[in-house]
Amino acid sequence: MPLYAAYASNLDPARMGERCPHSPLRSTGWLTGWRLTFGGEEHGWDGALATIVQDSFEQVFVALYDVTDEDMKTLDDVESFDSGLYRRTRVRVATLAGSELAWAYVLDAYEGGLPSASTVGILADAAEAAGAPDDYVEALRARPCRSVGL
Repeated sequence: MPLYAAYASNLDPARMGERCPHSPLRSTGWLTGWRLTFGGEEHGWDGALATIVQDSFEQVFVALYDVTDEDMKTLDDVESFDSGLYRRTRVRVATLAGSELAWAYVLDAYEGGLPSASTVGILADAAEAAGAPDDYVEALRARPCRSVGL
């Protein structure tokens, strides 16, 4: 089964259990050389959308899931893969058991824009539920957010 590296709301094991009930959590780890950012504000109904970009000085906490073909179709629908909004890319994840090759969704839009406070809260809650370190979760909660009414 292909390994999926979840870095945003899909970090939440309960959310992934609902979306992809046949795809077990394998482990957690870090995308080294990547950073979590936001972009495609014009595509989101609630501010900019989460994505990852390469950055040799950063890392992103991820959860690795063994994804079945059936569940991959569900994820593709959730992530608007068929619309071209997100694309899949191969990433290397550092885990306690070693390095794993996985895939992740990457936004196919320009970086920039601010997410809503709701989006930031969902991401931080998901990271916390997945067991991310406290400092990582706190940094997520401290991210700048879109002002109400914009």
